[in-house]
This record gives sequence, C-alpha cells and structure tokens, in this order.
Amino acid sequence: MSESALARIRVVLHETQDLVNVAAVVRAMKNMGLSDLRLVNAVALDAWRVQGIAHDTADVLERTREQATLSEAIDDCVLVAAFTARHRAARWAIATPREVTPRLLEATQDGPVALLFGREDRGLPNDALDRAHVHVSIPTTAYASLNLAQAVMVALYELHVAAGDATRARKPPRKDAPPPAVVELERFHQDVEAALTAIDFFKTRYPEHVLRSVRSLVARAGPNARELSLLRAMAIEVVRYLERVRRGLRSGESEPPGAP
Repeated sequence: MSESALARIRVVLHETQDLVNVAAVVRAMKNMGLSDLRLVNAVALDAWRVQGIAHDTADVLERTREQATLSEAIDDCVLVAAFTARHRAARWAIATPREVTPRLLEATQDGPVALLFGREDRGLPNDALDRAHVHVSIPTTAYASLNLAQAVMVALYELHVAAGDATRARKPPRKDAPPPAVVELERFHQDVEAALTAIDFFKTRYPEHVLRSVRSLVARAGPNARELSLLRAMAIEVVRYLERVRRGLRSGESEPPGAP
C-alpha cells in the first residue's frame, strides 16, 4: 500500500500558549490522518495531559517534536502555507483552504509540506509570515477570530477529503436485509388497502388515486424486506384491532380492548 500524501503534511504551531489547544490540534490530526506535529517555542508538551484530553493519540504524540526556532521546523519543507486572518500591505498570494489544497498535495511529491499556525492571541508575526510561500485565510463573517484548533481542523478536513483518505470504513447494519420481492410488495399493498378500508379512509377519496400514490411513495422510499415487513405488520394490526373492538362492542364491553 502506497504512503498517503498526508504523511508528508506537517502541522507547525508557532508559539502556542495553551496546552488544551495543542491537545485539540492533536485530536484533529488523529481524526484526519496526519501525524507530524512541530511545536515551535510553544508551551511545554505534557503528553500525559494531552492524552487525557485527546484519547488514543499516543502515535501522534510520539512523533511530535518541540523546537526552539521556526527554521528547525520548516527548513526541509518544499512548501509552507501560513494560516492568517491578517491583511498585510504587501501583495501576498492569499487563498482559502479549499483553493490551496491541490497545490499542497501536489507539493508532497517533492518533499514535506508545512501548515503554519500562530499563537492564540496574536497569530503569526511578520517574520514568520515572510517565510511562507502562500498565505491562507479561512472565509468567515466579519468576526474572523477562530480558535486555533478550529482553524487547524478546517485545513486538515479539506486535505483529508481531497486526498481521498476517508479511511474509517462504515459498518453495515447489524442485520442487513435484501430488497423485498414483488410478491411481498403486493401483499403489503393489499394489507394497506384493507387497513384504509377498515377505517373508512376511502369514504371521501378515490381508492385508486390513493393507492397509486402509496405505491409511488413506497417505490421512491425503497424499503428493504425487513422494513416492508414492519410496515405491513402495522397495516395488519389496524384491521385486527378494529375487529377486536367490534367483537368487544358486540359482547357489551364499555371500553375497546387495549384502551387505557
């Protein structure tokens, strides 16, 4: 099995101050299939505490590196994308996460790619932004202040989807049922007609029109055999209940069977 392009995407947190935010980023990375995290001049990593917040992330934490300078974290990268909400005087290339994702994934063929995020209160400083090849801005309302982990998750989600790394297989239903046979469908429609007749539903309606609409609805819904059996049981029970009520009334009962 070939290595995923996401294995060459590096998340770099520059001067992050809150370990809870680091833990949330680690969780986002685990969710989206990334495992290369660099902490640059950031809060000291406490793996035990992080795992208490982001469970089952030991594999990401084992690869996490604490580094004193930004150069240590990005010098070997072929592309650096800095995430920022700031508008600068210089005319930098600015893209949204979705727009930049193809470029990031393509660049992984040549080497590591870094996603650079700044500290919670001030974002990235100018000297860090100067080291990036592209600036990325997440579209928001006029209120552009995103939590650090939220910004990371937006970026990693776009990469995960674009890379086709939906690695978590969905489990099938516990008891998957086949589609119903034609004979089962016909029995169901007969029982629906009987139930509607029993409650005088056709008293002011055309039976043919109503039953054709029911057929159309069932065909669009496409119930499996188990679901159709349940619906049929409901229709049958309507008829049986009314029969019990009539028998009770004939025998002089004051309340219909099953009444509260």
